[in-house]
Amino acid sequence: MNWYLDVLKKYAVFNGRARRQEYWMFMLFNIIALIIVAVIDMAIGTYPLLYAVYALAVFLPGLGVTIRRLHDTGRSGWWILINLVPLVGGIILIVFLATEGNQTDNSYGPNPKLAPAY
Repeated sequence: MNWYLDVLKKYAVFNGRARRQEYWMFMLFNIIALIIVAVIDMAIGTYPLLYAVYALAVFLPGLGVTIRRLHDTGRSGWWILINLVPLVGGIILIVFLATEGNQTDNSYGPNPKLAPAY
């Protein structure tokens, strides 16, 4: 759960680097939360109101952690736009996001794996 909250604390931070674990744990908790919110929204009869509010609330943190994850692999955040290419764009983006980050410092900052835990 800390991975999810840490990303929310960096609400609109687009610089720096994010580890694979930070990205994928945020996405896992985000999908679970979206499902729960959608079920609650349907149960009270207001679908898609709460779902849309939650999705908009986590849009910037999700975008930020995705860009920071791309930075960890040495790629610019603009690579997120490859997702617009039909069929293969999404697959390529997933491969980029699942690739291990640079072990050394890169132009986006130091290796987040070597950062001290707080």
